[in-house]
Amino acid sequence: MQVAVIGLGAMGLGAASSLLRAGHQITGCDLSPTARDAFAVAGGAVCASADDMPDGTEALLTLVVNAAQTEVAIFGPAGCAPRLAPGAVVVSSATMSPADARRLAAMADRRGLLWLDAPVSGGAAKAAEGAMTVMASGSPAAFAKARPVLDAVASKVWDLGAEPGIGATVKVAHQLLAGVHIAVAAEALSLAARAGADPRQFYEVVTSAAGNSWMFENRMARVLDGDDAPRSAVDIFVKDLGLVADLARDLNHPVPLAAQARQLFTAASALGQGRADDGFVTRVWEALTGARIVPPPS
Repeated sequence: MQVAVIGLGAMGLGAASSLLRAGHQITGCDLSPTARDAFAVAGGAVCASADDMPDGTEALLTLVVNAAQTEVAIFGPAGCAPRLAPGAVVVSSATMSPADARRLAAMADRRGLLWLDAPVSGGAAKAAEGAMTVMASGSPAAFAKARPVLDAVASKVWDLGAEPGIGATVKVAHQLLAGVHIAVAAEALSLAARAGADPRQFYEVVTSAAGNSWMFENRMARVLDGDDAPRSAVDIFVKDLGLVADLARDLNHPVPLAAQARQLFTAASALGQGRADDGFVTRVWEALTGARIVPPPS
């Protein structure tokens, strides 16, 4: 199958490589020369602009930051819509509002394209394994056309219904949990460190006890190792928890924990940590209290 992937970042590179291993003809598109080079080394074709992808592309997977980037990449002046085959499917995997998912799906429909509202979870490691979780909604025809792509990049595909926007809704609510879990993990580890507990011993206790969570175990391990290379950056959660706030406001639904967590990520970004791995919201507590989780280099 002729497939294009727009966005060769932490998850997009893994997804594109998984599609390549599955035997598809893959073109990866990214503005970053470094990202393009990484995929070219893996054996994939690359382009810098979406309108340079091959004519007749049958499926498009977008793993960019938000709805605005998705819209520009597909429907903008240098977008790839004219390069897509009639009846091609767009697997839209950026985290965005349900309203934007519905709006973009309608734009695709007017151009004779199928649209799968299909945000993902799993991070860079699962993407590289072809084992992401996909939260998808769209027509049966869109699911059928996208099946070879989904089979290559995901270990679990949730069919959430026929209407675009449901997938986005589930992802936004999921990000409320993910963001709050990271924020509270950072708060607990920082408190334990400031009170004199050994941070690594605290981590080992929690990961063997009832207070553990996947986010605590995954993110705080990297904090303890001092590994702030972004798999998912602080600024991603500033954005995603903003989507939570917007959805909640539209529904007149209070989300006090999400609001507090967003403030923590915003504070980390203001400290210059926006591009750091999201677990490093711990640096807010270090800045406020002087607590040290990772000793400074000697």
